[in-house]
Amino acid sequence: MRITYGPWGETLAELAAAARAAEQAGAEVVWVPELHRSATVSAAAVAGALTRAGVGTAVTLAFTRSPLVTALEALDLDELTGGRLVLGLGTGTRRLNEDWHNVAWDRPLTRLRETVEVIRAVVAGGPMAYEGECQRLHAPGFRRPYEPVRTRVPIYLAAVGPQLTRLAGRIGDGWLSHELCSPAYLRERVLPNLSAGLDGRDRKEFDVVVSACCSLDPDPAAARRRAAGTLAFYAGVATYRDFFAFHDLAAEHAAAVAAFRAGERPGVPDHMIDPLVLAGTPDQVAGRLARYEGLADTVKLTPAVHGNTPGQIRRNQARIIELIGQL
Repeated sequence: MRITYGPWGETLAELAAAARAAEQAGAEVVWVPELHRSATVSAAAVAGALTRAGVGTAVTLAFTRSPLVTALEALDLDELTGGRLVLGLGTGTRRLNEDWHNVAWDRPLTRLRETVEVIRAVVAGGPMAYEGECQRLHAPGFRRPYEPVRTRVPIYLAAVGPQLTRLAGRIGDGWLSHELCSPAYLRERVLPNLSAGLDGRDRKEFDVVVSACCSLDPDPAAARRRAAGTLAFYAGVATYRDFFAFHDLAAEHAAAVAAFRAGERPGVPDHMIDPLVLAGTPDQVAGRLARYEGLADTVKLTPAVHGNTPGQIRRNQARIIELIGQL
């Protein structure tokens, strides 16, 4: 099981420094998100700080750029990293696309599949023509005059629900979870759907990546308190109803969604934290991390960010990077 890391930085320089420290500790890939920063710009910022670790986007929003722009950015990033880019794509939610980015939420499964097909065609240097149900590319005179490092960049798809998960297995090179993914959910809900999507493809060629939110502290209670903000962030999203119901947290999730819609911060009772977040002392977290062995190919550790001060995040990040060096 590979250990990878999603660094945090208040500045891009701090982000790059954290990425470098994680690589030196042994992280095999450094992943950057897209929420408060651009994933592709962040990936470019950390690329120069690394010498051997891969650089992944977890995730680049699939519909807020044209597939052509995403493909060109992937080619540029693959050049910057010396062929070590992993392009993680995610649909995001309806509200994020429509209200934040003014992008139509129309047939997301079909749109994502076609987006991947266009990106792969552009990266491969193929004909610049595509006519799908949702995506269209007609640029017969376009030729990129630079030799690519690779003509195929691995594409991982983020997915929670069964349909997207099966699609990830069918067309992706890997699958990415969001920051809450218990071993039980991975075993009982994710892996069967991935297997159905793979449909005979070699499982060894497919990377199952669990993203695990971490909160480390010598005081386990303090670690859990600092994890509450990240859990509240996801609990307020109505799309994740089935995920929380699987963990017998349907009522708590409904209350969190109602609070979010009322403009309030969702409350997070203690019993929601342990099943979904790696919170506790470093030894406790290392023990819980071992439960993913045999289920996940890769674990992406990320510091608990939401609701915490920069100083708290820095201390937590330092502890996680130290833990990576001990694993």
